[in-house]
Amino acid sequence: MTKFRKLGRDTAHRMSMLRTMVSQLVKHERIETTVTKAKEIRRLADKMVTLGKEGSECAARSAAGFVRGDDVLHKLFTELAYRYKDRTGGYTRLLRTRIRVGDAAPMAYIEFIDRENELRQSKPPTPQPPQKAPLDPWTKSRLSRHFNEKTMMQ
Repeated sequence: MTKFRKLGRDTAHRMSMLRTMVSQLVKHERIETTVTKAKEIRRLADKMVTLGKEGSECAARSAAGFVRGDDVLHKLFTELAYRYKDRTGGYTRLLRTRIRVGDAAPMAYIEFIDRENELRQSKPPTPQPPQKAPLDPWTKSRLSRHFNEKTMMQ
């Protein structure tokens, strides 16, 4: 696995907690947790959705080794893979909510986007600028030479 925040836990406890939280996020599609945990969950949840979109047997085995529950795995490879088939990334949203009373930890909702009853609507995709046709090197050098001659004359 990649480098994670320590979250005040040893490795086995941290990975177990993250596996459970990602599974609960996939199952319920929105959970409330602390901001630092939500930032770590986001990385893993996006990775699981990417595996679900891939749909191969190798991806299914990798996802099954991480998430908990057959129902979660089924939802990941059917419903979420279909929902995000056209999206290239950024499947989750983090919304800061409150300060927890007991220890003043900042809390946040982490949720999947483009679903029913979401807390905030997704932004429309930004339109990509039109692609210019590449210039061949000879035309490019002629244009730059012509431009340099004009500036030298002034």
